[in-house]
Amino acid sequence: MSLHIERLDAELTRELGHVVVGAAASIRALLIALLARGHVLVQGVPGLGKTLLAKALAHALGGQFKRIQGTPDLMPSDIIGVHVFDERERSFVFRPGPLFADVVLVDEINRAGPKTQSALLEAMEERQVSVERSVFSLPPDFMVLATQNPREFEGTYPLPESQLDRFMLRIDIDYPERSAESQVLERYGGGAASAPGLDAVGQLDRAVLDAARAELAQIHVAQALHEYVLDLAQASRVHSRLLLGLSTRGALALLRAARIAAALRGAEFVTPDDVKEVAVQVMAHRLILSPEALLEGQCDIDIVRGLLADTAVPR
Repeated sequence: MSLHIERLDAELTRELGHVVVGAAASIRALLIALLARGHVLVQGVPGLGKTLLAKALAHALGGQFKRIQGTPDLMPSDIIGVHVFDERERSFVFRPGPLFADVVLVDEINRAGPKTQSALLEAMEERQVSVERSVFSLPPDFMVLATQNPREFEGTYPLPESQLDRFMLRIDIDYPERSAESQVLERYGGGAASAPGLDAVGQLDRAVLDAARAELAQIHVAQALHEYVLDLAQASRVHSRLLLGLSTRGALALLRAARIAAALRGAEFVTPDDVKEVAVQVMAHRLILSPEALLEGQCDIDIVRGLLADTAVPR
């Protein structure tokens, strides 16, 4: 039994629920990324609580939160940091930028230029940054949450494939249900004095998080499940409506997320249903559609669902 994983799930849902309403699916995705030490791309229109969700997660982890606003004039040094001359030391010292935080929210990442987007690659993959032949480590639970508006393309730069592949999951946030939105109006409509602040979010027990990660190794993955993930990856690579299919990094992310999904339901082994549960969040943003598919109005989520329907499920 994955007791620590189930406890972590209950505690994170409870604590983030103090300030975030109607976001159970997003919280579950954040938990999967947290356990796997992955990064998350959050897609949705403005004003749906993405920043609040990121702040609440950082507060629950007891870590530092930093926000980076993507703009065309944002430079790599603005997020990584710079060396400045210290008069006392009579030498140059490194002043870290906002990237040196536990949870970093890169808001409207597709508004930052390609050079600045590329500056995130080393940090996301290796949890370190290189500056002038020096290497600086980032926090052990370093997580990037990047947002983009899928409906606004003026003044934006599409994320390169190499960067999309470094996001373990993509969360698609839509308008909330009427009942959830009603709760938001009741909770926050009375002004700042009556609205719950981040102090309402309690900190998670670090020992529980470490124990939950250790429990994942006990979740069995049969060889048939490995073959199923490989079949999905291969099917995406030869799909007539895709220019780019699932990478090996993506296949690993799919397997890791499925293992966590199995643990969250209290199982001791991974099933094809666990793979299907996380497939859209892991795969969709990694697929590059062909011009013909885009002209026909197809989307990446539809492609993933089609791959799941057409790929044989192991017994």
